[in-house]
Amino acid sequence: MTESTSTLNTPGLWINRYLQEKIFNNTEIAIPFFPTLPNTIDDLTEQWIVINDQRASYEGVVAVYDRLIRMRRSPFPHIKCEQLLYYFYATQNDVTESMVKIQEAVLRLMDREDETAEDINSWAKGKVIDGMSNKFYFHKFKVYQLEEVRDLIDFGTARTYGGNKVIIDYDYHQMQEIINSLNP
Repeated sequence: MTESTSTLNTPGLWINRYLQEKIFNNTEIAIPFFPTLPNTIDDLTEQWIVINDQRASYEGVVAVYDRLIRMRRSPFPHIKCEQLLYYFYATQNDVTESMVKIQEAVLRLMDREDETAEDINSWAKGKVIDGMSNKFYFHKFKVYQLEEVRDLIDFGTARTYGGNKVIIDYDYHQMQEIINSLNP
């Protein structure tokens, strides 16, 4: 199995890196993305983030995400439907301003249906991430923001955090070679 057909090569990897780069370019806020929380805050704050092949320091904003696989909307089996559920947390000064900047950047980048898909497909063309090339073609994107009582209590209890909970809904299909690698 080559790096590009690895099971680590997921649509979420490409969306996260796209968001990380574009948010940094628009807000100069370097955000690490984690599939699960880091073990300690010290581990997080001592890290450097590589964006656009440059090291950027932690800017006090963290993104934690979950990949949610959804039922297909149509009987055509090759178009996959998924969501990425993001929790964005600001952990340093100006948490409200940081959250507004991040939320607005995500909305402007990701809530444009086919245009967002075209931008990500163009951005990913020819890129290599951790030895993997893009094997996904994106079709459309939508963004939702959630406010739940539990989240408000969680954010309020921490008192040092600002937070946003955002869902990015997207459709894509996989390139045949990534499918064939799982069915030799």
